[in-house]
Amino acid sequence: MPVLLQHDVHGPDDAPPLVLSGSVGSTIDMWAPNVPALAARFRVVRLNHRGHGRSPAPPGPYHIEDLAEDALATLDALGIERFAWCGLSMGAMIGMAIATQQPERLDALVLCCTSARLADTSVWRERAERVAREGTRPLAPEIVRRWFTERWARHHPAEVARARSWVATTSDDAYRNCCDAIAEWDHLERLPAITAPTLVLAGEHDIATPPEPDATTLADRIPDARLEILDAAHLATMEAPAAADHALLRHLLR
Repeated sequence: MPVLLQHDVHGPDDAPPLVLSGSVGSTIDMWAPNVPALAARFRVVRLNHRGHGRSPAPPGPYHIEDLAEDALATLDALGIERFAWCGLSMGAMIGMAIATQQPERLDALVLCCTSARLADTSVWRERAERVAREGTRPLAPEIVRRWFTERWARHHPAEVARARSWVATTSDDAYRNCCDAIAEWDHLERLPAITAPTLVLAGEHDIATPPEPDATTLADRIPDARLEILDAAHLATMEAPAAADHALLRHLLR
């Protein structure tokens, strides 16, 4: 059964809806640098995954398709039928699931720092096991270390501390179940079925989902998709917000 997700809404009520969905372990706050520019042109809906922020955390197991149903149920409750979707990492996987399951609902798709199938799933299996043993709090520093480049983190200590708090306060069970969902994710053969106009954004320094092969595979297999690479690591929209906003708006408004 889908759950209704914690969310917030910014921008004019009559503007076209744009949904923002982030990385596992993050919250809607990861999109704070992007909201001002995006909400000037869109009705921006930010979603927290199940077990993240104040969203409910039902028992597992979870699959990406379950998380997509959560998002759609929440948008239904808001009276939103059609929308553009911008997802990062797991949020982009959810966007791909919606794009192939209910393509009639998508006006446009942006896939940031993500993969259709991870080459090495052992990282996620091991992380799920560690969270089961230790919880999310002890893992927060090493997880967040992969999100940003060293130079950006050095100059933004408050943002790094805030990001660690997102991970540390995520439900242990939900995080573990999301790790398992990511590990089993394989949408590679369904990419050619995506019909929404698609922009693929990658972080040049992203070690979790590097541009080659993850982003290039998406851009090659999704019909007419475009690829842009930002000077950032995994949370590229947060680390390079001006460049990300420019790419998003150019894609969504064309």
